[in-house]
Amino acid sequence: MSVIKDSWQHEYITTNGIKLHYVTQGEGPLMLMLHGFPEFWYSWRHQIPEFAAYYKVVALDLRGYNDSDKPKEQSAYVMDEFVKDIKGVIQGLGYEKCVLVGHDWGGAIAWNFAYDYPAMVERLIILNLPHPAKFAQGFRTPQQLLRSSYVFFFQLPLIPELLIQSGDYQPVEMAFKGMAINKSAFTKADIDAYKDAAGKRGALTAMLNYYRNVFQQRLIGQNWGILEVPTLMIWGEKDTALGKELTYGTEAYVRDFQIKYIPNCSHWVQQEQPQLVNQYMRDFLYIKEQIN
Repeated sequence: MSVIKDSWQHEYITTNGIKLHYVTQGEGPLMLMLHGFPEFWYSWRHQIPEFAAYYKVVALDLRGYNDSDKPKEQSAYVMDEFVKDIKGVIQGLGYEKCVLVGHDWGGAIAWNFAYDYPAMVERLIILNLPHPAKFAQGFRTPQQLLRSSYVFFFQLPLIPELLIQSGDYQPVEMAFKGMAINKSAFTKADIDAYKDAAGKRGALTAMLNYYRNVFQQRLIGQNWGILEVPTLMIWGEKDTALGKELTYGTEAYVRDFQIKYIPNCSHWVQQEQPQLVNQYMRDFLYIKEQIN
């Protein structure tokens, strides 16, 4: 993984009864980055150095992933626990608030955390994960149910793990290169890194447990108020898992809301179009200087 910089530090923090791994670079206000499935901190490799000039960037391995602890109980993978993890990380690092950035499952956690602890989120940046209210509405449509059919497959015991492991974790490669519009965004080293992370003992079941508890993740059947945290949503328009229509009407739930659509870009938006994603983030955070 030649992309990893010598200045990136690997650290651990214990909170909420588990040990979480993260990569960090930079000093200053906290920018906390939360990845999705089937990823780990590495999905932020193009953002870490970009924002380390202005922030202490912390890219977390969520519980169950890569080098973070992987509790065996399925009940450990529910939104209440994820939110406690994030609160503990922010406070454990010595901060009262952060810029919170989340993609996919990390985006779902970031939305929920911002609602639970708005004073701890200075600004919220969400990539390709709809507001929970919009997700719940979309989940009732035939189109989105079809796109999310893999979620129902993941409910099966053991079979999804066996499938994902097959052919040297070929389904992991297909998740990235199969969905990506720009296939060259993922090198062999990138894919190998994701395969290695998924192959760690207990990781696959832990990762799938997020989905196996999907109806306990506050995504459906909850009333959502108006979020007061300034929020930027970045959306790759060619996302085959989550339809663009799930973004429509988000402004009804967020007081200060901006959205940036990126055409010809898949679900893996910050990896496929990193320069554009970084620029939209910089503009939202009022960072004007160009980093060489």
